[in-house]
Amino acid sequence: MLFIENPNTDPYQNHALEEWLMDHFEEDCFMLWRNGKAILLGKNQNVYSEINIPFAQEQGIKIVRRITGGGTVFTDTGNIMFTFISCDSKHDFANFRKFTAPILRALHDLGIQAEFSGRNDLTIGGKKFSGNAQCRYGNKILHHGTLMYQADTTELGRALKAREIKLRDKGVSSIKSRVTNIAEYMKFPMDIEEFRSYLFNNVMKSIDGSSLYRLSSEEWDEVSAIAKQKYRQPAWIYGKSPQYNIYRETKFAGGIVEAYFDVSESRIRQAGIFGDFFSNGEISDVEQVLKDVSYDPAALRGALQKITIQEYFRNISLDELVSAFI
Repeated sequence: MLFIENPNTDPYQNHALEEWLMDHFEEDCFMLWRNGKAILLGKNQNVYSEINIPFAQEQGIKIVRRITGGGTVFTDTGNIMFTFISCDSKHDFANFRKFTAPILRALHDLGIQAEFSGRNDLTIGGKKFSGNAQCRYGNKILHHGTLMYQADTTELGRALKAREIKLRDKGVSSIKSRVTNIAEYMKFPMDIEEFRSYLFNNVMKSIDGSSLYRLSSEEWDEVSAIAKQKYRQPAWIYGKSPQYNIYRETKFAGGIVEAYFDVSESRIRQAGIFGDFFSNGEISDVEQVLKDVSYDPAALRGALQKITIQEYFRNISLDELVSAFI
């Protein structure tokens, strides 16, 4: 496994680097990295539903769209991000426990009783400190996650919209009240750089055949080009804003599904589907399948049977999807 050194804190560059690594190496990779203030948006999410955009702009918080599914997270220099890239894509998609196990082991070695919770979170005492997301990229799996170490939870609470559909299920009144920082549970204080070094070395020594890799200046130039051409582009960040006269939002075990339909004369003229669900395929395929379909359960079911639901909405059934749309 290649252990990538990454001193960069620009979030657009960091996501471009993940893509560059997957394009350039046929070896498994591990990387720790940090961002300046940023909101990381899941690939299929609606930016206007998730983020307090005026506050983010006022505070200079960058908005970044990932290539992975899942939900929105706030990062600053008090967070550490981790990335695993696996070439064993046949068996690893949505195997969150496999990729979070080395992180949990490193925390347990510090006496911190962290655990895997729900579909993709790590928690301490029921409070979340890590959200995780994945995608398939060619023959590889990209898994990355956040580790809140000394994050500004007040700014986090203001930057992200507190959506009732999420909080109701957690039995809490705000985003801030359901998250925590790892530093609060340390028996022996470490600053964030000491913790990062500890975590990097702990994971590295646990994996046979590991080696360190530093990018050259020419390779960083290639990464910067990806960031400029894709991750910094408003069209990629903000995505589409569909016209609609029917809106539905439903939360399932597999995630939240938001559906926007422009319906005229009982037929769907345009569809926009968003959410924090995990998907292998491009959600535009589903939107295209629904175009010009009669807006009734039987017709929607017939249209959706043309695709493999689990490829686009992991752990959400056909019946659940039809109910979400109607």
